[in-house]
Amino acid sequence: MVGGVGGPLLPDDLRQRAHPLRAALAAEVHARPPLPLAAPARVLHLALLLKPDDAAAEHAHLVTLCRSCDADEPPSGSKHVAVELSGAGHLIWERRTEFSTYTLYLPRAVATPLDRPSHELPLPAGWLDTLPGRLMVAADVTVLGAGEAMPTTVQLETIFDGPAMVASQVASGRATVWTDFHLGADDAVRFVVHGGDLTDAQRGRLVMRLLDIETYRMMALLALPLAQQVAPRITALEQGLAKLSGRMVDVEHESEQSLLLELAGLAAEVETLAVETPYRFGAGRAYHALVERRIAELRETRIEGLPTIGEFMERRLSPAMRTCTTMAERIEGLSRRATRMANLLRTRVDVALERQNVGLLDTMNQRSRLQLRLQETVEGLSVAAITYYVVGLVGYAAQALHAVGLPVDKEIAIGVAIPVVAALVWWGLRRFRRSLQKEGLH
Repeated sequence: MVGGVGGPLLPDDLRQRAHPLRAALAAEVHARPPLPLAAPARVLHLALLLKPDDAAAEHAHLVTLCRSCDADEPPSGSKHVAVELSGAGHLIWERRTEFSTYTLYLPRAVATPLDRPSHELPLPAGWLDTLPGRLMVAADVTVLGAGEAMPTTVQLETIFDGPAMVASQVASGRATVWTDFHLGADDAVRFVVHGGDLTDAQRGRLVMRLLDIETYRMMALLALPLAQQVAPRITALEQGLAKLSGRMVDVEHESEQSLLLELAGLAAEVETLAVETPYRFGAGRAYHALVERRIAELRETRIEGLPTIGEFMERRLSPAMRTCTTMAERIEGLSRRATRMANLLRTRVDVALERQNVGLLDTMNQRSRLQLRLQETVEGLSVAAITYYVVGLVGYAAQALHAVGLPVDKEIAIGVAIPVVAALVWWGLRRFRRSLQKEGLH
């Protein structure tokens, strides 16, 4: 039986052999717990873009806040810190992939005017001024209590001075949200939430979804300036490839090598774009998907005469994201076209080289045939020369035999020897040449 009554379920040996990331991975799904929020309340939210070398300064900044509030200092490398402020409220800090968020949960007096929120915050003097990073998102959420009346049209028009107000009933009609997604006089996007029927946990989740929508909306839109910046370069590269493709049709007046070099330059520019843009365009798609998911989680119901948050994002955010997606697809298309054109040009260059090689082989064959004819001519001369010298030796031999008294006539011996020697020499050279041909040496 494994374990005992009241003892650990897993034996110590097995627990000691746990994967080093097991605890961190198990805690990952609980990394962003929504804070229960009692109404009335006010929530301030900031998101700052950071550089890699800002991590140390950010940690030191959090340590300063914790010391001023007599709170435990966060360990180095933390990604989530909750600080109970000495005055009232809580501050939640979270580190994301490329930005950090600071969310300040504060109680709110019922008598506080909606159009004049308090600027006094329970933070050390100058602490907000020295936050590391570049401000990207600032949101101010006013949460009305159950005893507060719904804001009037005049109050809403005073709060939201943007071009158009957005509103909807959320959480299956149990709460109402108003905003305009416009940077107001305080340089922050204002939200007003009325949800007296919600529990504190539901209210906290609702506010977190609204803050996520605003944060991810701004982060997704970071891809739009890049798309607008690279659009002229993409158009120029498309036109360059189109002209080059037209010139490839008539390559007789232009060298394939020069076309290939020009195409290589265009392909290098395309690959430069492919290296510079994928991270931001990919991040934009991911952030946009999170915005759409958070909107779906709101479960919106339309208020007559006002667009919902989902409608606003579909009309304002989605076209920008489609522009970014289109630019990414155009870059990928350019890369594929450049690759196909390069392969086509290389094929034509290979065909031209093969044609040149065939010409060279024909020339070599002609030379070989000439050499063969010359060799055959030389062989004929060789037969004559060898026959001449051998017959000369036969003549000397016949003369010597005649001198010793043998009845040998020199002229007759030479006359008989000429055809015999010539035939033997010709037969010997022919046989020698055939043996060389068999061995592949001729």
